[in-house]
Amino acid sequence: IEQPTFPKITEMCVKMIRRVNDEEGIKKLVNETFQKLWFTPTPHHDKEAMTRKILNITDVVAACRDTGYDWFEQLLQNLLKSEEDASYKPVKKACIQLVDNLVEHILKYEESLSDSDNKGVNSGRLVACITTLFLFSKIRPQLMVKHAMTMQPYLTTKCSTQNDFMVICNVAKILELVVPLMEHPSETFLATIEEDLMKLIIKYGMTVVQHCVSCLGAVVNKVTQNYKFVWACFNRYYGALSKLKSEHQEDPNSTILTANKPALLRSLFTVGALCRHFDFDQEDFKGNSKVNIKDKVLELLMYFTKHSDEEVQTKAIIGLGFAFIQHPSLMFEQEVKTLYNSILSDKNSSVNLKIQVLKNLQTYLQEEDTRMQQADRDWKKVAKQEDLKEMGDISSGMSSSIMQLYLKQILEAFFHTQSSVRHFALNVIALTLNQGLIHPVQCVPYLIAMGTDPEPSMRNKADQQLVEIDKKYAGFIHMKAVAGMKMSYQVQQAINTCPKDPVRGFRHDESSNALCSHLYSMIRGNRQHRRAFLISLLNLFDDTAKTEVNMLLYIADNLACFPYQTQEEPLFIMHHIDITLSVSGSNLLQSFKESMVKDKKKERKPLSDEETGSDSNSGSESESEEEASKPRRLRKRVDSDSDSDEENDINAVMKCLPENSAPLIEFANVSQGILLLLMLKQHLKNLCGFSD
Repeated sequence: IEQPTFPKITEMCVKMIRRVNDEEGIKKLVNETFQKLWFTPTPHHDKEAMTRKILNITDVVAACRDTGYDWFEQLLQNLLKSEEDASYKPVKKACIQLVDNLVEHILKYEESLSDSDNKGVNSGRLVACITTLFLFSKIRPQLMVKHAMTMQPYLTTKCSTQNDFMVICNVAKILELVVPLMEHPSETFLATIEEDLMKLIIKYGMTVVQHCVSCLGAVVNKVTQNYKFVWACFNRYYGALSKLKSEHQEDPNSTILTANKPALLRSLFTVGALCRHFDFDQEDFKGNSKVNIKDKVLELLMYFTKHSDEEVQTKAIIGLGFAFIQHPSLMFEQEVKTLYNSILSDKNSSVNLKIQVLKNLQTYLQEEDTRMQQADRDWKKVAKQEDLKEMGDISSGMSSSIMQLYLKQILEAFFHTQSSVRHFALNVIALTLNQGLIHPVQCVPYLIAMGTDPEPSMRNKADQQLVEIDKKYAGFIHMKAVAGMKMSYQVQQAINTCPKDPVRGFRHDESSNALCSHLYSMIRGNRQHRRAFLISLLNLFDDTAKTEVNMLLYIADNLACFPYQTQEEPLFIMHHIDITLSVSGSNLLQSFKESMVKDKKKERKPLSDEETGSDSNSGSESESEEEASKPRRLRKRVDSDSDSDEENDINAVMKCLPENSAPLIEFANVSQGILLLLMLKQHLKNLCGFSD
């Protein structure tokens, strides 16, 4: 049998490993497969087997570069957790082997980078190896402690390609996790790291600055306490900002400002990044000074959020987001609330600014989640000494208060035409719900609406949130189902690229599924909830509900395409359509009759003929169903005899029309809902093959 090539193996591994969070049976199978494939110790003499393993792992990591590495972290956590209490720990032993050999491969690739023929390939391999080492460090940083000094020189990599930048960023992330765990690291080693990081912060762009400041934060705060070094850097950028602010206040159109724009952007970003990782109000930084640094930084950054240049505004908002992670209480300041809420709620505000505000909130929640998890781990270690749980609860309370401030505007962002805005709004809501910061019932209609989004990743995420809510709070989904359906129509209106075309309630693909099919599948299991939901939807077609016809079409589409599983479901809908028709239909006919002009008695007979004869076209009045049906049959015979009789009949009806046509137009509009119900009933009858 022909052995599969490496690319085929990689592709199969990628497909399998993404199922690591699937149902229990599949999850167990994935764990077992990769434990045998990757996380079983290799005999020391079998270098070839180890090389194959390293190449396979790094190929899979490289293939998942754009989709994220959550699967690897989850897999490693699952396997290490499964052997925590075991005396023999093969996975841990395999991880040590893999890390040691990955470091060897890195050194080998670095040597071969001088070979111009394979430079691109080996550069990609180097990135994949370092990325894999970072993933190991994230789950078990102890594995990399002995290799920290080997990794440090890579901070001085000359950056000419995207791969070079990725090497620096990943090395910075590894050192951030590993250096605080080193026992008695040499002062020369630590000083070299600090200097290398500072050079990178001053020289390179946003991504590098962000990771290097984060690494510097871990090294200085947890190991060296070299606060003066960081304070000098902060003052450099803070001073530049203050000077640029003064110049802008004197002359907003000054050419000096335009020339200094790159320095302004860098200063805004770097000041914010430094404030994220260092509390400059500590005495270690500012000494005995009484100046409140965080308020000064807030004032400075807020000034530049009002700048005329959108790029400057964006960088100022990024800086604010960083500062709020260190000092969340600043988000309660009135000027910050006004800024965030105005950007989120104003339809004319820039899409980039909206996205950045949502990213700020997302990053804050992610950071809070990390802090809470760390506090929980610390609590388990020293439960008897300190009440860290209480500290966590206080932090959680602040997060909850902050999210309540901006919740309405974030939810309203679901109705934005740009998918990127909806994407970040959904991320923020998912994080908020996962951390239990708000009552979920207020988000249910919005999540139902997002479940109809054209992008599969977004609707899957929204559907998953609904499933989680339904597990914890039975009945919440049903309670808000109709409101969610109406809101989903608003979302579809917002993203409709052709406003002239009506919004339809089914997917325009091979499946033709209802947009709200997931909602129906969640409610369908409970007969009482299902019937109440269907009746509520059918009641919207009632003439007294005054629902706009385009929304009725959207709801009718959904009712036509819901994933019904038993005959009882469509039959129940058809039965209630009949009831609605008998009530609303007769009311409509009565209102039409009353709107007609009452003529002389001698015209009464031909009038009834015309009324009932035109019933099939305009739904006109009739004295009774029996009378209506009889003249209709006569009408056909008369029509076939002569055109002149038809003209007389039309004229007779026209004489009965009132001068004010408003009631008739209202009748015509209201009757659209009745006609949709008739079409829906016929569709269900044909779909299910029901006889009369």
